[in-house]
Amino acid sequence: MSARGWVLFAAMALIWGIPYLLIKVAVTELPPAAVVFGRTALGALLLLPIAATRHELRPLLARWRAVLLYTCAEIVGPWILLSYAETRLSSSLSGLLIAGVPLVGAILAWILGHEDRPGPRGIAGLVVGFVGVGLVVGLDVATDDLLAVGEVGLVVLGYALGAMIIGRYLRGAPSVGVIAVSLTISALVYLPVTLAQLPSTPPSLRALGAVALLGLVCTALAFLLFFALIHEVGSVRATVITYFNPAVAIVLGVLLLGEPFTLSIAAGFALILLGSFVATHRAARPRTVPTAPA
Repeated sequence: MSARGWVLFAAMALIWGIPYLLIKVAVTELPPAAVVFGRTALGALLLLPIAATRHELRPLLARWRAVLLYTCAEIVGPWILLSYAETRLSSSLSGLLIAGVPLVGAILAWILGHEDRPGPRGIAGLVVGFVGVGLVVGLDVATDDLLAVGEVGLVVLGYALGAMIIGRYLRGAPSVGVIAVSLTISALVYLPVTLAQLPSTPPSLRALGAVALLGLVCTALAFLLFFALIHEVGSVRATVITYFNPAVAIVLGVLLLGEPFTLSIAAGFALILLGSFVATHRAARPRTVPTAPA
């Protein structure tokens, strides 16, 4: 891989490991809907003009149903659920559980009879990965937080479905155009909810800064860099960053927010990554549009 490829790879591994920390900071003062609205609106403001300049919007009219389905599965549902979950779960634990996306994707491929469904080795990887999830949830999550774990589980399912929608209905679609339109739709969905839930006291600059970074850096800039990374190293190699993002989330949560790092988290993280790799290494296929970051 070229020096430019390594720089882009490192940047993406860091940028898509940060959202969990920023969401945790933002939801301490802002309603989850406001956090999602701020992030999607800022991302749309930056990416929509770029997509329009590249003439990537008009070709999507013929695929509007697929774009709408992708938006619901990948952004509208997951981002609000993740924000609610992080009002109770630590940012590091949330990032760790999101690492199960490849596992759920492999299960969906198996259930739906997709050509990339896992074989015996892949099934063994699924077992290893879910043992890791069970290890983390069973030892590091309080009983009253299981609802939040379920919310993150739905996020994982949404991300996995989003990837399948891309592969089946949006293959070859203009990447920036799809993301820009999806962010715009999501912002419009959460605008009235945000207006109805405005806090009585103005949020701090810390919370507003977290939302700004989520929208400008972790969404708009992140997607542009990710597309550049795909162009540089190919889509299959680019998706390897998904194995590094949870590690970044864990490190940031522990160092900056004082979140606990237990032996079960370390062991569970290792098992989840190992299981994800074994379960999906044969199923890796190029994708035009990447899975949205947390």
